[in-house]
Amino acid sequence: MTPTDAISRRLPGAVLILAAMTVLHTGSALATRFFDDVGAAGTTWLRVSFAALLLLALTGRSLWPVLRSTPRADLSAALLLGAASGGMMLLFSESAARIPLGTATALEFLGPLAVAVAASRRPRELAWLALAAAGVLLLTSPWTGGVGLAGVLFGLAAGVCWALYVIGTQHIGSRFSAQHGLAVSLTAAALFTAPFGAPQVVAAPRWGVIAAVAGIAVLMPLVPYLLEMKALQRIGSTAYGTLVGMEPAVSLLAGMVLISQIPTAVQAAGTALVVVAGIGAARAERRAPGGSREVTRRSSSTPSCPAEPSR
Repeated sequence: MTPTDAISRRLPGAVLILAAMTVLHTGSALATRFFDDVGAAGTTWLRVSFAALLLLALTGRSLWPVLRSTPRADLSAALLLGAASGGMMLLFSESAARIPLGTATALEFLGPLAVAVAASRRPRELAWLALAAAGVLLLTSPWTGGVGLAGVLFGLAAGVCWALYVIGTQHIGSRFSAQHGLAVSLTAAALFTAPFGAPQVVAAPRWGVIAAVAGIAVLMPLVPYLLEMKALQRIGSTAYGTLVGMEPAVSLLAGMVLISQIPTAVQAAGTALVVVAGIGAARAERRAPGGSREVTRRSSSTPSCPAEPSR
């Protein structure tokens, strides 16, 4: 039994989800500290590569027989999901390098929120997307020119990748076990991000930075993944989606505490609107015909257990 197993057995699922989000966004905030050293892309590539190596080491003996027996179409689909995950992580990092972390998260959150609204199959649920858009307007305040356009565009592009990942995950279903799907998709994400991030790291390697990012790789995605996997055994999809809707607020708090990104009152109000929209869309998806699907998160990147590709 791992320490995570021992702890999770004593805690309710909702607490585990909140703990996973806290760890995830703590890692996201800490990662921004190394953007000046190896760049946003370099930091992303290092983090994803270390996470993939750790997971391959943990699953190696059981993974290879699975890969040999998996149909080529399923394996290709898992690799494409990994590329979508890698693209999302890379774009999110570029966004977070230019605009506040909470704002980048809210922009990115529009992607899966749009998918959840579409899954509800009720036109009136578009109100949740409109509410989130209003929140994003408050967060970015384009009339002030205070938030860089490039950061906003990177955040929106990350949201598109997240939406594509959600759709792809729903189509693949349970082709792999959770840990094997995560190992495959993270490896694909590492390969996808290498051309963008590796040159900055290899050109002038800074071993202290590399070691620090390796530690952050445990925070994102391994610990959140384990916590969420345990939580999903205890709570339903509606409760899960409701909790996940709080993610922009958790990200904003992590930015405040760890990297001193203090939001204005307008930005705090915008975050609140995005959170309300996320919770409302999750509940609407559950009420929809056939709406028992789980809201997809980013922390695990696994095709078999719909989850959020880690940042």
